[in-house]
Amino acid sequence: QVQLGESGGGLVQAGGSLRLSCAASGRTSGLTGMGWFRQAPGKGREFVATFKWSGATTLYADSVKGRFTISRDNGENTVSLQMNSLKPEDTAVYYCAARRIDLGLSTWVSPGSYDYWGQGTQVTVSS
Repeated sequence: QVQLGESGGGLVQAGGSLRLSCAASGRTSGLTGMGWFRQAPGKGREFVATFKWSGATTLYADSVKGRFTISRDNGENTVSLQMNSLKPEDTAVYYCAARRIDLGLSTWVSPGSYDYWGQGTQVTVSS
């Protein structure tokens, strides 16, 4: 089993920055990558960004491209999400996710393709 621990959420004004981190522990051998999703009240879980270990490939949702950066810390099973130029519409609970099986690049944006989830961290952006 794999456990994911998130940190770094909070309240920030529009235009500000936050950094989220997620560390995987437990049976982490065999993981193929980790990513971030978010869920706003009354909405479904939405893809934000992901980091595929193979080729150090990153993917971003169009809504965050150029503002958010996902990185893998020191080659470990830890990823960070640097969020800049935050907007009120970025307000959501942010979830870290990890997966074992790579079924193709297009699957990395789907929540159903991930095997493990963190408990979520709240990000609130005030206008």
